[in-house]
Amino acid sequence: MGLLDILNGMQHGPRGQRQPTSTTGGKPGGGMSPLTMALLGLLAYKAMKHFGGSHAAAPAGSPGTAPLPPGGTVKAGALGGGLESILGGMLGGGAAGSVLSGGLGNILKDFQASGNGKAVQSWIGTGPNEDIAPKDLANALGGETIDALIKHTGMSRDELLEGLSQQLPQLVDQLTPHGRLPTEQEAAKMV
Repeated sequence: MGLLDILNGMQHGPRGQRQPTSTTGGKPGGGMSPLTMALLGLLAYKAMKHFGGSHAAAPAGSPGTAPLPPGGTVKAGALGGGLESILGGMLGGGAAGSVLSGGLGNILKDFQASGNGKAVQSWIGTGPNEDIAPKDLANALGGETIDALIKHTGMSRDELLEGLSQQLPQLVDQLTPHGRLPTEQEAAKMV
């Protein structure tokens, strides 16, 4: 199962409904839900740390990166070449596997450093996933990351943290089917 399949499945959850967007005909079009954009943005934001960037160098608006749209809604057809284009474009090339594995690795390091290592290991392992409270999630991600995600998704802080606390464990679980972080090559195949 690829990342796009995982994210598409999450879009149909209780907080993951697609947001209508206007098209030239004024009819609603498809788009990513704000929560899906938050999950993708989180991976990309944390990947910047993997590639030597700092938290202050958010992927959006940085030279050579693909900015996330205001409000976090991507119009139908805006995905162009697919998810690989989005993730790879953030780093100016076909580095989608590196973005995915690096971002995931940094997310997990942040959770371990914040004292949530047991919970995150349950997401990677093959057993049941432990829940994480929104306040613990906020502590693990840090204010700068949360502020960047709020800016790019249009979600409130509470909506963002509640949604991520429900969906991030599931995403990590599905991206680590072998009970470990994927290699860059394995991650590239997921995209």
